[in-house]
Amino acid sequence: MTFTERYQNYVNMILAEHQAVFDAQNMEELLTFIQTIMEARRIFVVGAGREGIAARSFAMRIMHLGKETYWLWDDTTPGMKEGDLFLAVDGSGKIGHIDYLVDQSFHTGARVAVITGAPQERIPQAADCVLFVPAAVYKGTDPRAVQSAQPMGNLFEQHLFLLFDIVVMLLREEMGLSYEQMESRHRNIE
Repeated sequence: MTFTERYQNYVNMILAEHQAVFDAQNMEELLTFIQTIMEARRIFVVGAGREGIAARSFAMRIMHLGKETYWLWDDTTPGMKEGDLFLAVDGSGKIGHIDYLVDQSFHTGARVAVITGAPQERIPQAADCVLFVPAAVYKGTDPRAVQSAQPMGNLFEQHLFLLFDIVVMLLREEMGLSYEQMESRHRNIE
């Protein structure tokens, strides 16, 4: 098999995997997740590794929508309070330091949303809102997840970027915002 053929096989495989995850996404959970974001006064976001990179990019776009948004690890992040939302990406549902942060957030009065590939784990089960992304995740165990020929948690991590961008587009419509309004909040010194 040529290099080009191998490349095209991977492209087709990855596209098929993502389509299967999109097809398996629970629309009720997705709508609840979007409503939970809209209702929040302020939003605090956390994730780790590649999942965290996707989460941080989502936090940026939520800010562009006009929501007061913080990345939990930044030194200028204020304390959470009632009316706020703590949004944690915890793919396997058992990432030790993410679990600890979610446990601590329960004492703040903030609502908790967990985006996960393993909704049956303790931390997702305790959250106010759970968005199950049905993609194979590193150390994940949910039998409903779309399996992947890719290594480790690639499918889940990639899919977060795509799903979060779709969520932002849906939020923009629900909030009645234009792309120009979002762009007006983009950092203007770079």
